[in-house]
Amino acid sequence: MARFRGSNWKKSRRLGISLSGTGKELEKRPYAPGQHGPNQRKKLSEYALQLREKQKLRYLYGMTERQFRNTFETAGNQHGVHGENFMQLLAARLDAVVYSLGLARTRRQARQIVNHGHIEVDGKRVDIPSYTLKPGQEISVREKSLKLDIIAESVEINNFVPDYLEFDADNLKGKYIRVPERSELPAEINEQLIVEYYSR
Repeated sequence: MARFRGSNWKKSRRLGISLSGTGKELEKRPYAPGQHGPNQRKKLSEYALQLREKQKLRYLYGMTERQFRNTFETAGNQHGVHGENFMQLLAARLDAVVYSLGLARTRRQARQIVNHGHIEVDGKRVDIPSYTLKPGQEISVREKSLKLDIIAESVEINNFVPDYLEFDADNLKGKYIRVPERSELPAEINEQLIVEYYSR
């Protein structure tokens, strides 16, 4: 299944979550799109709730179904709680870390910055958004890309970097210090429903 390339705003309103991370999509119309969006009172089945939660997280990270499922299965092979491991693996993706460091305004933009080869990991260029970082690895902007407007603007407006990351805004360098705790990851996601969805 291909990556979703449609309207992010419409999808955000359908799922009731800001996919861009700005929250603008839900400001004016915090209800589903379409003629019956504002007065929809339909009770969702258990399966529909599980599917919606899975789609929420998949669209949030901009992944294909195959990538998402493979990451889910990798998480299942690790020790600990399956859902928590899964969330931690997603947060360790290079594009997710670039976004969390504030080098990009949205996750989509972070993926594009990585794809275009503007990011280095431990001094080597990495252009794979799904690259999984390990604690201790350093992330930096390539020397040629230091003056990019989109990166400078993003860093300027960003005022929060999670505790599991370290960031030097002057040199545009960051470090993935440790695996994040569940409390540091998106609270609006109930990963247990995703585990149930794939366990059917």
